[in-house]
Amino acid sequence: MLFYVSILASVALSLMLLYRYRAHLPVPDRLRAIIPNYHRENYAPLSTFADQAVAGMTSSTFDIEADNIFQGDSRVGLDERGTQEVMEIMRRENVNFDQARLIRHHRYLAANGIDPSGMPLDAKAVTRL
Repeated sequence: MLFYVSILASVALSLMLLYRYRAHLPVPDRLRAIIPNYHRENYAPLSTFADQAVAGMTSSTFDIEADNIFQGDSRVGLDERGTQEVMEIMRRENVNFDQARLIRHHRYLAANGIDPSGMPLDAKAVTRL
C-alpha cells in the first residue's frame, strides 16, 4: 500500500513540476506547430503607447490616449517591466488597470520598507522633528 502511495505522490509531483516549468521546456518545432495557441513567451513587449492603449493599459485616471497618443508624444511608451507586472497582476488577480497599478505600487513600497500610507516601516526612521 505504501508503495502505491509513493508512486502516486511521485507522479503527482512530476506533473506539478512539469506544469510549473512548462515555459522552460524544450518543445520541438513539429510539435509546436500542432499545438494551437502555443506561445514560448507569455508576454509580448508593447513598444508604443498605441499598443499599450489597445492592450488595456489606460483608464480615465491614467489616460495615455489623451495625454500621449493624441498629443503626439515621441517617447517609446510605458516602462516594459512595469507594464508586464501590471498585466500579470490584472490577469492573475482579475482586477482592472487602476487596481493593478495600485497593487503594484503597494508592493513596490513594501519592498522598500514603506507602508501604503507613505510612512517608513523602519522604527529608527525620523518622521517628525
